[in-house]
Amino acid sequence: MRHPIDWAHPDYLNAEKLDEEMRRVFDVCHGCRRCFNLCDSFPRLFDLIDDAPSGELDTVKSENFASVVEACTLCDLCYMSKCPYVPPHEFNIDFPHLMLRYRALEHSKGKVSLTNKMLAKTDITAKVASIVAPLANWATKENNFLTRPLLEKSMGIHPKAALPQYHSATLVRQTHQPLSPNPEAPAYGRKAVLYATCYGNYNDPGIGLATRKVLAHNGVEVEVAYPRCCGMPLLEQGNLAAVAEAARDVATQLRAWIDKGFDVIALVPSCALMLKSEWPLIMPEDENVQLLSQHTHDISEYLTNLAKSPGIIKGLKPLSEGVTLHIACHARAQNIGQRAAELLRLIPDIDLQVIERCSGHGGAWGVKVGNFDVALKVGKPVAEQALKNQNRLVLSECPLAGTHIRQGMEKVGETTNVSTPHPIEIFAQAYGL
Repeated sequence: MRHPIDWAHPDYLNAEKLDEEMRRVFDVCHGCRRCFNLCDSFPRLFDLIDDAPSGELDTVKSENFASVVEACTLCDLCYMSKCPYVPPHEFNIDFPHLMLRYRALEHSKGKVSLTNKMLAKTDITAKVASIVAPLANWATKENNFLTRPLLEKSMGIHPKAALPQYHSATLVRQTHQPLSPNPEAPAYGRKAVLYATCYGNYNDPGIGLATRKVLAHNGVEVEVAYPRCCGMPLLEQGNLAAVAEAARDVATQLRAWIDKGFDVIALVPSCALMLKSEWPLIMPEDENVQLLSQHTHDISEYLTNLAKSPGIIKGLKPLSEGVTLHIACHARAQNIGQRAAELLRLIPDIDLQVIERCSGHGGAWGVKVGNFDVALKVGKPVAEQALKNQNRLVLSECPLAGTHIRQGMEKVGETTNVSTPHPIEIFAQAYGL
């Protein structure tokens, strides 16, 4: 279980009470250390303690906790897969939400830079960038030695970090004309609305286009909606009031689709996690938020459920090559199992290798100057395994993770033609769509 985030309570941003809680939790972590290999937060914490005069937490200065918080990507894997002390255990440990509380305090003190605040406003930056997409994509290329140093100085973005591309033809613009659902499919009569997400709308419309084709081919009436960003970048900065505002807006608008019998499918795992889990904990009393949580699905989750009942249409063809699949952290944090692997195994005779470990990217965190090398270090085991598999297709449900894995592979060993599509795009290919 997970407790609601009581971010409006006066004690939530009380520095003394927060420090007391961090010391309580860190002392438990120090005595356990099961999470030493998950991300850089825990090695930093344990180094702080081991290097302290007493070798214990009591002689670690509180100001040094900032480095531990800084390394947390809010992937939730410690909570979901490692920690034996999560609630309802009496120790009541929720490490990611403790890191979130620290960031919320920092945000309340005005310690988030104006540049970082602008980076988190994806609807503004992406909308502008999509209008001038060719120019924006030229300026953000890793090998652009003219503009990348400027991005490093002005925005703190590492010059070698791959950045998302932008599309003038957004997903919403490309989906005005409806696709007729296949009346011969077992699922004919089902209805789903795709929550485009900022990434799926502005950066990679192909994910939504493939999803739309696969669902329509399987008899599902599909619509596309994009009220606004889910607020994950704002959550990473501890701006919980802005996240709550986004939750209210999106949940209110998607409620209209739910009332008409539509399921909601989020195109990116991080956004699905926000709608399913984070929003209900931030807004526990909001009826629309709670209803949306119950009706939201990950893409692979929705299709594998469809395959079980009432079934999917036949016609999937074998692929001509092997596939490496990375299970994204925020897909794992949804607690739905390896649904992407389950989906791909519906393709006849597929040669599939699965990697279930953090890529290290962490959203906007992983492209920053101080974090990019750490992100590559955390993701090195994934990159090494992907290289060992020797597959050209390296898939991840998280598009940012896929790109980051490719960069990790390039650093570990020579790669020339690695492609990192979303699993749904390969599934559409197997259908010949």
